Amino acid sequence: MIVDLPDTTTSKISKSLVKIREEGGAVALGRVLTLIIVTAQGEEEVAIEAANDASREHPMRVIVLSTEPGENGRTGRGARLDAQIRVGGDAGASEVILLRAYGAVASDEESLVTGLLLPDAPVVVWWPMHAPEDVSASSLGRIATRRITDSSSESNPVESLLARSRSYSPGDTDFAWTRLTLWRAQLAAALDQPPYEPVTDIEVSGASDSPSTLLLAAWLRHQLKVPVKYGLRSRANGSSGIHGVILTRASGPIELVRDIPNVATLSEPNQPTHTLALPRRNLRDCLAEELRRLDPDVLYGEVITQGLVEMLETDTSVDSDAS
Repeated sequence: MIVDLPDTTTSKISKSLVKIREEGGAVALGRVLTLIIVTAQGEEEVAIEAANDASREHPMRVIVLSTEPGENGRTGRGARLDAQIRVGGDAGASEVILLRAYGAVASDEESLVTGLLLPDAPVVVWWPMHAPEDVSASSLGRIATRRITDSSSESNPVESLLARSRSYSPGDTDFAWTRLTLWRAQLAAALDQPPYEPVTDIEVSGASDSPSTLLLAAWLRHQLKVPVKYGLRSRANGSSGIHGVILTRASGPIELVRDIPNVATLSEPNQPTHTLALPRRNLRDCLAEELRRLDPDVLYGEVITQGLVEMLETDTSVDSDAS
């Protein structure tokens, strides 16, 4: 069910939600959080689809705040707020409130969403595309329990990740980190097998537009206390993302390499080579994982503020394109 509310106000939207629940039986019972998605007009549907899929695991109210491209949506148009409410089959296990703000209305983001938040429920804010440089200090970031960004969607992913490092506050996270879950699990499992020898050398390679490659190298450096050689190339074997990791021990190297999209090979001394499914995680999977925890991700905080800084200051960057 979709209800359009052109040229409206937050108060009218709230009244419409009550009316829809009373007439159609749609209820907010069981909603565990409010997810606010901040994006530009024309880019809403991909994020809404991911949120709808994730809502089957995390029933929630989704508020999508959409502004015109440009500085806070302030163009030559007059101040105006258009809204759309989606419930039932058009909203997964959530209820979606799409707000399209124009002109001066778009500059006061907090006032647009405050009256629509679920009472006594955590607030998560997600910027699928461009995010403020300091998300915790932004108007919406200040009211959020968790703040989700995605450095890989920025025009300069690596610089965006460094900005996240400089402005990090507990509760921040980034999908560049979430995409590492499968890689971290495979590497941890390999190191958890005999022989239990210390790692003496680490090499990590990936695409130049992959902030996840830098975070993986920083995580390994932080956990293993070993300098890292990290290499970024324009496209790792024709694909984006992480290419591979080599962990050297006295008995020989552990190599986890993704030569083709979605498939990796794991090679270890005195062991047969294994082929593993290692896909690049989609938005739905990343969002669902981040919504499973509403407390600060302490390890991410340590990696982005300590491991990443130590690695960039002291470790070796390798020109992978020349290799």
